[in-house]
Amino acid sequence: MREGTNETEKKSFLKEKLNLKEKLDLDEMVGDMGVSMPSTNIEEYLRVLKLARKPSREEFTMIAKVSMAGIGIIGTIGFVIYALLTELPKVI
Repeated sequence: MREGTNETEKKSFLKEKLNLKEKLDLDEMVGDMGVSMPSTNIEEYLRVLKLARKPSREEFTMIAKVSMAGIGIIGTIGFVIYALLTELPKVI
């Protein structure tokens, strides 16, 4: 009999843990942080799409160069950190 009550206690505990809506009211939490939910008004999305335009060839090449430079810098930093962390233990 003891095992049956233990099993029901476990199930009720798990149900209690999984029921987050009662414990955490996300709308109140988000409101307290000053963050609002995104709008679902399609007119706002259409307005943004109307303002968007295709970049010129110069703009595109500049964005591509800056992006590649950023990727290269981050990759170099990662490689240096990797090399230091793998080679330093061998020296010590």
